[in-house]
Amino acid sequence: MAERILLVEDEEKMARMVELELLHEGYEVAKAFDGVAGLAQAEAGGFDLILLDIMLPGLSGLEVLRRLRRFSAVPVILLTARDGVTDKVSGLDTGADDYITKPFAIEELLARIRAGLRKRPAAAESGPPPGKVLIAGEVTLDVDRHEINVKGQPVELTLREFSLLQYLMENKGRVLSRDALLEHVWGYDYVGETNAVDVYVRFLRSKIDEKFGLKLIHTVRGIGYQIRSDQQRVL
Repeated sequence: MAERILLVEDEEKMARMVELELLHEGYEVAKAFDGVAGLAQAEAGGFDLILLDIMLPGLSGLEVLRRLRRFSAVPVILLTARDGVTDKVSGLDTGADDYITKPFAIEELLARIRAGLRKRPAAAESGPPPGKVLIAGEVTLDVDRHEINVKGQPVELTLREFSLLQYLMENKGRVLSRDALLEHVWGYDYVGETNAVDVYVRFLRSKIDEKFGLKLIHTVRGIGYQIRSDQQRVL
């Protein structure tokens, strides 16, 4: 069965060009030209990947993504005419899997789509067993409920932040290289920014270490990151 892609893009000529290329590659394509219609189609489900423009009428692409992440982990690639670091970080922090800046070569877009689609089974196979709760010091991570509590208080994380913290906690005591973190959290064929791990560690430190006065995530210079908490157990 052909993989289904939802394309949410308000520039109709561009949307048609991308649609034709995707159809030529054997994908099934659905289109939406504003944020409201795009979110409605995404909510209906059945898509293997979503291409989402940031600048959309009705609802912005980032708002569509924020709402989408409440109920779906479908891979999302942002299409953006902006190449500023802030816009890229905002998209990744909201839950995007990747982004590509307009104008782009169709070959690059197709490569990023293939990478996003290949990550799906790997993520499923490496998922934790049901009912697992990780504890590192005063941080508790409930895998099934997708909840984080620090000193008894809930902390809201994006899907990527959650996955990164989960992998670090599962490997407490081990020094994990940036390459290992990219492979296990982003996928072995990740083609985005190489400093993504450092960016997301800063996000986690801001939300956990700095906010609660902890030192959970340690930097091992020249290698990567480590959780050294004296207490960690799996329930």
